Order: sequence, then C-alpha cells, then structure tokens
Amino acid sequence: MRRSTRWYQPNGGQPAEAVLRGMYYAGRLERRYGLRFPLVAAMENQTLPLGLTSLFAGAGARYSWRGVCACASKLPNKILDERQREIYWWTGHDGQRLLLKWYSHGPNNMGTYLEFGASSTAAIKYLETDPGFLRRYADPKTKEPYLVTGLFGFGGDDLARKTGVQPPPMIPGVPGLQKVVSSAYSDHFHVLAQRMSNEQRQLIVSNEQDFFEDFEKTHGASLDSQAVTYGNEWDLYSASMSETSARAKRAVEKLRSAELLAALVSLKYPRFMNNHTAARDRAFHALGLFWEHNWTADGPISRAQRAAWEEQVATEIEYYVNSIQGEAIVRLGGMIPRPANANRFFVLNPLGWARTEAADFAYNGTANVHVTDLATGKDVLHQIVTLKGARYLRILAPDVPSAGYKVFEIRPGRGAQAPNDAAVAKGSTFENDAVRLVIERDGAISSFIDKARSNAELAATIGGRRVNDFAANSDEGDTLRVENRGPVSVTVHAHSEAGLDHTTDITLYRGSSRIDIRNELNANFNDIRYWTFSFALQQPALRTEEVGAINLNKLKSAGGDYSDTHARYDHITVNHFADFTDGPDTLGITISNPDLAFARMGESTLTNLDTTTPQLNMLAGGQVDGSSLGIPAQNGNTHFLQRFSLRAHGAYDQTAAMKFALEHQNPFVTAPVISKDGGTYPEASYSLVNINNPNVLLWALKPHDDGIEKGLVVRLWNLSESAATAGIHFTPKLSAAHRTTHIETDLETIPLTAEDTLQATFARQQMQTYSIEVK
Repeated sequence: MRRSTRWYQPNGGQPAEAVLRGMYYAGRLERRYGLRFPLVAAMENQTLPLGLTSLFAGAGARYSWRGVCACASKLPNKILDERQREIYWWTGHDGQRLLLKWYSHGPNNMGTYLEFGASSTAAIKYLETDPGFLRRYADPKTKEPYLVTGLFGFGGDDLARKTGVQPPPMIPGVPGLQKVVSSAYSDHFHVLAQRMSNEQRQLIVSNEQDFFEDFEKTHGASLDSQAVTYGNEWDLYSASMSETSARAKRAVEKLRSAELLAALVSLKYPRFMNNHTAARDRAFHALGLFWEHNWTADGPISRAQRAAWEEQVATEIEYYVNSIQGEAIVRLGGMIPRPANANRFFVLNPLGWARTEAADFAYNGTANVHVTDLATGKDVLHQIVTLKGARYLRILAPDVPSAGYKVFEIRPGRGAQAPNDAAVAKGSTFENDAVRLVIERDGAISSFIDKARSNAELAATIGGRRVNDFAANSDEGDTLRVENRGPVSVTVHAHSEAGLDHTTDITLYRGSSRIDIRNELNANFNDIRYWTFSFALQQPALRTEEVGAINLNKLKSAGGDYSDTHARYDHITVNHFADFTDGPDTLGITISNPDLAFARMGESTLTNLDTTTPQLNMLAGGQVDGSSLGIPAQNGNTHFLQRFSLRAHGAYDQTAAMKFALEHQNPFVTAPVISKDGGTYPEASYSLVNINNPNVLLWALKPHDDGIEKGLVVRLWNLSESAATAGIHFTPKLSAAHRTTHIETDLETIPLTAEDTLQATFARQQMQTYSIEVK
C-alpha cells in the first residue's frame, strides 16, 4: 500500500535550516498533487536530537517511527534492548509533539526497520508474550499493554525482497542474516494477515499512517511525553571530513544573505529565479543527503568514493548559494539610484534587526578618501585592510536597517581627522575599551579581562589548556604581529607549530566587547583534535543550540535536557553558539561557532556528562569512534578554517546569545551601486521587514519555492522562554498572508492587522513560517 512517509536521515551536526531544506521536495509534492505527508522517519542511529521533533512537527509531520541498528555503536545492547517506553509523545521545547514508535532492540531486530526479521511468526509472538516488551508497551497508569501494535519493515538493507509466505532462508551460522533473493517487491503481507488473524488477534496490512491514527485514537490521551536529547553517535562521523562539513555549514548560513538578495531583486525583476531553480532543487536535495547516516562508509562503496561524493554534494550546496548571491548583488546594485560618477556601495544586513559593525568593501583606489553615510550625511570611520592578499575599505557602518541596506559614498580627501586606533597591542597584551587580553605565541588566550564587570578574569588554565588553545602546556610560536591597525579594528596575528602548524588572527573592534578569532590549520591530521576554551567560572551552566533547540546540557534528573539513559555524553552538539553562565547568573561567556558542530564538555566520557568543569573542547576533527568508522585522515585535507567569537556578558540572555552568533556568522554584504538610469529602490537606505518583538528573530526570508508570484516566505523563531506575539512589518503593502508549514505548504489564512503588518503568535522557543503576498 502507498506510504505517506517523508523519509529523512537527520544528523545532530546539521544546522536547523539544513534539516528543513532537505525536506523541501516533499513540500513541492504536497502542493503539486494535493498531498500531505504526516509521517516522517529518521532512521537507524542509536541517538536522537531533541530539536528535531519541533522541526518535523513544524514541517507538518504528526507521526514518526524509529529504529536502531545496534551496530557500529558504543551503546551496549543491554541498554538498546531495554527502552523506558516503546511508544510515546516525542515533544519539543515549544510543546509541539509527534507520536513516536521506538521499540527496543531485541529478538527479530525489534528496534530496527527489520521487524519481521527472519520470522513474522516469531516477531508476533514476541510482541504478544515477551514480558519486557509488554511491560514497556503499556499504559503508564493502568499498566495494561496497549491493544494496537505495529510491525514495520521487511528485508533490512537488502535491495531485493522475497515474495511468498515463507520467510527468507537463513545463512547457516549467521543468525538473522538473510540471503539476497532477487525480486522487485514483496506482495505477500495480505496472505500473512489472513493466515495469522484469529479471534484474539486481527492483523491489518498498514500503510503505517493508519497504524498511528488507530493508536492515537485508542491510546493517545493516556500516553506519556518525553522531551530529552540523546546526544550524538553516527552524527559524529561527519567530523572525519571536518573542512568539507564546515563548507556545507557555511553555505547554509550564507543562504540568509543570498536569499534576502534574491527576494529584493525578485520583487522588482520577477524572472530572477528562473535560471536558478534547477540548482536550488539540487542544493536542497543535497542538504538532505550530506549529513545522512552512511558516514560509516562500511558498505560496498569504497571510502574514497564516499569521500568524493561528500565533496560533490558540498559543492552543489555552495554552487547554488554563491550563484544567486553573485547575480543578485549585481542586479540590486543596478536598482539603487546613483548620480553620474559617484563612487557608491551598499551594505546589506541579512538579519532582522538594525546593526552597527564593520563592513568590508573590495577596493583598489587611493587611501586619500573619506566615506559618507548617505542616510545621515555624516562621515563614518574607515581604514584600508588587506585580507588574504586582497585589499578592502573597512568602514564602521552605523544602524544598517533590518533585512535591508544602507548606501555609502567614497569621496576624495581625508575629511575629518580620524581618531586613534580601535585597540592597542603591546607585547602580548591586546585591549580596547571593553576587554583586555593576554595572547600567547601559539594563539591561545591566557587572560581575558571583562572591563565592564569590575575587571573580572574570565580565562583559566584547566588541564594545561587555556582559551582558544590547540595544544596543552605550550606557548611556542613566532613573535606576535599586529595587522590592519586602524580606527575601526586592530588584528593580532600568531603562528605556531604547537600541535599542528596553525595561524590565529584575533581582532578587536572600536567600542565593542566582541573578540573575533580566526584559526587556520595548515596540515593534515589523522587523530582527534580539539580547540579548548577554559573559563574561570565556579558553577558553570552550559547551553548550546542543537538542531533547532536551545538545550541546557545537564541530565534531565538535574533539571537539564539530556536523557538520563540511552544517551551518549561524550560529544554534545554546538550549532550557532555555546554559552557558559556562572551559577549566580551574573557572569558568562558566549562562544559563536561558524564552522564546527560538536564539542566535549570538560572531561565528559561516553557514559558521563561532566557538568562541573568550565571547559569546552570544540572538536576540530577526527574519527571519534575509531579508524573503521568515517573517512581516514580527513580525506587528505591540509587546510581547515575554524573560527570563533567571544562575548562576555552578565545574566544569561538566550536571545542576545543567538543574536551575537548570527551577527558574527552573517557579516554585512557589500557591492557597488552601478545604476545609470535611476533605480527602483531608495537611494540611501531600505528595510524590507521589521519585527517589533526583539525576542522573535528573522530566521529566513526568501522567494516562495513556487515562484515570486506566490510572494515571499518568512521564517521566525521566538527565542524567549515564554509565549510571545510579534508584529511583522513589511515595507511593501501586503495583499495576503498565510501560515505555512516549514516546507511552505499553506495551513491557514492570517488576517492582516494593517496593509503592511502581519501579527504572529508563538509558543516558547517556537519557530513558525509564513508566506506573504505583496501588492
């Protein structure tokens, strides 16, 4: 029978937006054929991230089933064979939930997708008579076993399936392993159902969805809920090609700028996306494949072939993002008015709030210039910088509007006298008005003084490791060098061969507490490597973003979000940020993380989550579970870009932590204004979207997947720990608005509170998606 299933291979190391884009093909099918896909399956891995349930539910799913391989696993079978519950409401931080069937591993591979296994008769007997299963598969109040039971799947990893009533033959001496029998499909399940139904039992051939509907109707009201993360297992293997995985992650982040540009251009030039839709579809398909579970590379495909395929998939993602941004910045530059001979450029802000920070414009002209903000008529601070051999004009761009741009003009002459440098570097000491650092020759930070909080010392040395430390007990390296000194920013450069040949650039900005760190490894490695961050905190609480959820990394029994059992604790997920806050909640540090995906908390092990050591070890790469799993020696790569940014703060503020990370990871985009015949956008500045609740963040803004004639799509995330409302204001007037799934299928029409305003309501930590049509 037809399955209404959205198959997916999620991974704890994925960005949330990558999870959603990987399901976009299902959304296109829904809209094209009037379908809905209420069932989503995330297969095999023994662990499962918490945030995934909210992403799945937000994409329109209601049900899920889960199987584990119990192979290539560090979790012992005695744990996998005894789940706490076999079926429950899988619930996210936002209260959204899916009905999840996750049977324990056991006879007939009951925990996996092979549940008929070698014998359907034995499988059914197990479900009906095994004391352990009946204890776990029971109403939590009455303790009576549930009446509705499901057996999903047949044949395992074999592409061929055997037809007929009898189970496949066994290979002698290898219990449970089926011979491959050539057949296009299996059609004997109705015979089994007829033969095995009796007065006590009715077998129904299910399309899976009707099982869940039956179970929900019969038992859903009394079912318990679970909202925990189980950590990472096969997810970790993407770190065996760390730079390739970082490229995919960077491309997902760059979608914010590229798609905003595409939206701005498409509103004035509706045919813009016509030449990009094929590349878009390939890229979104690639986002559903890149992090899939076969990083084990233990099948018939060689590891060299697997690694080459991953490189190809990453390239397809990058190609789409770069192509739409590359064309859109030229077209937008031609849509902004410019007087003849004026030397102007725009600065684009892809985020949903106004920002003041540095912007770099590619520039080969004279240094004898000043730069004017057209919106205010005032000169802005500027300096010439050289980055990787290329020359840029760096300005301090003030108040660049939300999801919009500001225009600056380069004029001859120095203008007003520039102030002194943004920061001072003397020997190993590096400081501005907000922070003072001591930088060692290997790029590690041995002292981190927060001037705003009574000169609190935030850096520590733990186990021989400091802040941004790659090799324990080492300060070997070249003499520190000051680079790109000016009124906007100053950079200190370090080079060392401690651990591996690597360089570190640390940049401070005028009046800012932000500390940007750019690390580059310049050698191959085949072991497991970390960048360590050790802090002087007494009672550290670590929160991280994990695939669409912000988790407190403590056990559930201690008030956190990690499962007390059936979990791996050695490596947590760190998507956009990690945040340490001290126990009294008066001092902390946010770490922005653009490139890596996983980290080890203190001295955490497979079975122990270390929540007392104020140290985070960011996984630079390696085959975490041994040489037989993942890709050896980073597929030969010899260059790795691994950046971070640090911000000291007082009390923990979840929204501020995410905003800081997004600002670091989404720099302003600059391009020349090249219009000759006037323009269709304002001359000095423009903002497409404004949000009146600072806790509700613009997560994505893009042309609708079905074309600009369907309007724009906006995705929003309420980062607060309580319900929220927000007015979403658009500069063009609106003709209609709909709440949609995350894969852009309409759910309901939303009344407009004004011609330019959409009112949205959110649960705690909830992400929502809307489509809007403009007049």
